[in-house]
Amino acid sequence: MMNTLALFAIIFVLNSLPAFAPPTWMVLSAVGLSNPDANPWLTALVAATAATAGRLTLAKLAFIIVRQRWLSARTKENIDLVKDRLGTQRAMTFGVFLVYTISPLPSNSLFIAYGLTSLPLTPVAVAAFIGRFVTYSFWMVIAVEVANKVVLDQGSIFAYFGGYFVVTQVFLLVLVVLFAKLDWRAWFASKTLRLISRTETSHQH
Repeated sequence: MMNTLALFAIIFVLNSLPAFAPPTWMVLSAVGLSNPDANPWLTALVAATAATAGRLTLAKLAFIIVRQRWLSARTKENIDLVKDRLGTQRAMTFGVFLVYTISPLPSNSLFIAYGLTSLPLTPVAVAAFIGRFVTYSFWMVIAVEVANKVVLDQGSIFAYFGGYFVVTQVFLLVLVVLFAKLDWRAWFASKTLRLISRTETSHQH
């Protein structure tokens, strides 16, 4: 079986990338299908730890590089409106991250958006770890069981899911841009959907 440290390193790097890295469940499925004797629970634990660390790194990089260097003062102020709301709804934020990380959707865009808010990472780290451990345990158990009972064409399966992965990545990255550019003041005030203007000056309180 793949060395534990190597598995951790691979999954950490994949989850630190902002887009178009192969999803971790696909890596784990390949591990399980090619290693019927693998311990699914230990593998899922290592993978969940690495994936969580990678996503936290991604969120931190989104703050340091994107927010600090690339975003305009107006865009930062706009995102801070979301930050203020999320800061008062920590239980909801925890729940959203937990449910999302259990789902099959890629989470890189979610962590990039969260990183742009500069909110504390610990609550979402706990939620992400729990969600990923549940998800990865499921994939590993299924993969190991299938490897012991059925002969599959792994190439066809991964090709199908690969197409799904690319489409969702593009869609979710577009949502990150909309997250930064949606006029949150207008939305919170009257549920009006509009984008902030490039020439709009900083709101004066």
